[in-house]
Amino acid sequence: MEKMGVRRRQVVAELNGEKTIVIQSGAMQWTIGNVNATTGIKGAGDFLGKMIKGAVTKESGVKPEYTGKGYLVLEPTYKYLILQDLEDWGSGMTIEDGMFLACEGSVKQKVVMKSNLSSAVLGGEGLFNLSLQGSGIVALESNVPMEELIEIQLENDVLKIDGNLAVCWS
Repeated sequence: MEKMGVRRRQVVAELNGEKTIVIQSGAMQWTIGNVNATTGIKGAGDFLGKMIKGAVTKESGVKPEYTGKGYLVLEPTYKYLILQDLEDWGSGMTIEDGMFLACEGSVKQKVVMKSNLSSAVLGGEGLFNLSLQGSGIVALESNVPMEELIEIQLENDVLKIDGNLAVCWS
């Protein structure tokens, strides 16, 4: 693995007491400092909504939220880490299932339905994806490094991709 350049990567987030970090359930490895975890659930209705979102997107419904001052270190991964500023995406980004790793607490997470039902049914994919909106940094796990991804900007055109090979889209 070393000769092939395969190595594990980790996200290390510094919390300054002002912002929060939301992570994928089970991704936390350790913290240092005055760092506290909450569920981010604001009531029974919120819990039910998050569980439904998790069921349709294959992401965990309840994502831990960390606050305080100190450092939060996530579990190592062999996947590539992609950090994106949502402000660069205008109205936000929709991501492929299983890519979400972490985001700032200011990022809103919504479930969106795919616009083309035949791609979901015939491609064996789900009908829903996680959409990240607002402002803040998001951390995604990708099978491909950022340098090897192809960014395509569409203007009054249509792009068709076979399978789940799109990483994210606006």
